[in-house]
Order: sequence, then C-alpha cells, then structure tokens
Amino acid sequence: MSHSKMLDPKTFGYWGYLAVEKHFQKIIKHEIEVIKDKDPEELHQMRVGMRRLRTAVTSFEGAISLPKAAREKKIAIIARILGELRDLDVLKDTLKNRYFPALPTAEQNILKKVLATLKKRRHKSVEQVQATLKQPNYGSLKQALQNWLEQPTYGLLAQRAIEDILPDLLSPLLSKLLLHPAWLIGIKLEAGKVDVPIALNAEIVAHLLDAHGDSLHCLRKQAKGVRYQMELFTDFYDSTYKNYVRDIKAIQRVVGEIQDSFVLAAFLTDTLKFNLREQMPTLAAQLTATRYQSWQEWQILQQRYLNAQIRKDFHQILLTPVPLVVQGEMVSDELLKKEQLRVIS
Repeated sequence: MSHSKMLDPKTFGYWGYLAVEKHFQKIIKHEIEVIKDKDPEELHQMRVGMRRLRTAVTSFEGAISLPKAAREKKIAIIARILGELRDLDVLKDTLKNRYFPALPTAEQNILKKVLATLKKRRHKSVEQVQATLKQPNYGSLKQALQNWLEQPTYGLLAQRAIEDILPDLLSPLLSKLLLHPAWLIGIKLEAGKVDVPIALNAEIVAHLLDAHGDSLHCLRKQAKGVRYQMELFTDFYDSTYKNYVRDIKAIQRVVGEIQDSFVLAAFLTDTLKFNLREQMPTLAAQLTATRYQSWQEWQILQQRYLNAQIRKDFHQILLTPVPLVVQGEMVSDELLKKEQLRVIS
C-alpha cells in the first residue's frame, strides 16, 4: 500500500531526489558531445556524472526506490565503458605531454610507436562508447530515470530526518577507510605505538611500492567512494568537514599518481615487449622519480591519519551535522511545486 504527501526538505528522501536529478542532468548535458568525440573533457564530465549518480543511488538506498532499469548495476555498466575510454585519454595525455618532451631522441622515437598503438586502441574504445550510448539499454536507463524524476517513489527511510541518518551513513564508510591496511605500509608498530619513518630512500620506497601496490590501489578506490559520498552532504556540515573532504581528495590523488605510473609502465612493457629499464632508461627513471615524489606527499597524509586524535575528531564531525533551515526551504519551494512523495510500505 502507498500514500502520497508533499516532500519535506528536511527528509532523507528529498535530498536523494535532488542528488539523482543533479547528476542525471549532468550526464544528459554532455552525452551528445561525447558521441561526437571532439573534446575529451566532455567524456570526463559525463563519466564523473555517471560515477556520482552511482554513488547517489548507493548512498540513498532505502530512501529512493528506482525502477530496475535505473539501478546501480545498470549505471555501473555504462560508467565502466566510459571509464575505459577516459583511461586511454589520460594515458595518452600523460605520455605525450608529461614524459615525451624530456626524453632523448631515441626514446622519443620508441614512444611515438606506443602513441600510434594507443591511437588505434582509442579508436576502438570510441566506437564502443558511441555504440553503447545508442543502444536500447542506455536508452532504457535514461527513460527510467526520467520517469522516476517525474513521479518518484520512495522507501521507508525517505521520511527520516536527514540529520539523523547522516552519522549512521557516513561513519561506517570512514571506519572502513581508516582501517585499510595500506595505511601501515612502511610503518613500524611497537607496543601499540606508530612510528612513521620519514627518511626512506628511493630504493626502499621502490621496494615497498612493488610489494604493496595492489593495497594502495584498493585504498585509492575506497577514498574515491568516501569522497563522493561525503561531497553529497557538504551542506550539512561546517568548514572542518570540507577540510576533511579535501584531505580525502588529496589521498585519492597522491595514491592515484603512484598507481597510474605502474599502469603506464605495465602498458609500455606489454606494448613494446621489452624490459623498460633497459630500452628506455630515461623514462623508467622518470617514472621512479614520480613515484618517489608522490610517496613523500603520501607520507604526510599517512602520518596525519595515523594520529589517533585526528581520527577521533574526524568521527566526531560526522556525528554532528548542522540542520539546514533557510537553504533547505529555498530549494524546496521550487521542487515542491511539481513533486509528490510516494512512500512504499
């Protein structure tokens, strides 16, 4: 049985609607230009929209009731295909603009062959993206989301006050992030005390990264997910919360730079079928230097978030959202004119 009532701007479901609407509109905005494939930034923005829509659907699960064609798994399929093309664009840009100019002529000539191969792979990926965005499955996803936005349905959690929900929603995500084993890479633990060595040389760091690269990559993915979810709720917290969001973004970036350099090296080795250090020593040295520089940035963040007081303060912030009054009502005036809440029970 269901009943309808006007959507209250202080409820969890109300903000779920806004999140889905915002990111769906972002996706639609860039769709045509992505198909044209004239500007890589259009693809980047559409991919971001897909990722954030996926996060919104997950974050507001229990509050919003989407049709089967618009659920998280359907969004994930499209996001993955867009992501494959975006990864090739980033790889191309990095090789061409960051590393190529500083290489000796012999290594530049080798890299030109790699870029030619990359161009062919990208062409195939573009065709896949274009085909995907013209297929019925993507059309069904869009139509399902549009239909839901015109007549949304909600679950029982939609009626809960959002300030009551946020601590329970965000705290477990933070706990999982802070308990990730990657925080302890290169760390000495003794009798419960944490020692962060700050003078590790490049050789030791290279060994650590070779041994624990997968763990850091996993941390990167977790940080990205936590960041996206926290960014949904910046309106409900003070500036300290936003500072923590910036830290998580920095963690994602720094760890990502380390991982990206390994991905780049693996791509080159797979493409060229030779030992990178022997055939392209300058580029190999540049990649090692990039990892070492990123590691030094990582250690600053690592030391900060292994601090017990910082972790406690972070958790405490999540427990004390700030109620919205003026801003929430300003948003609701526009939305309440056209939307009704249908609570499924």
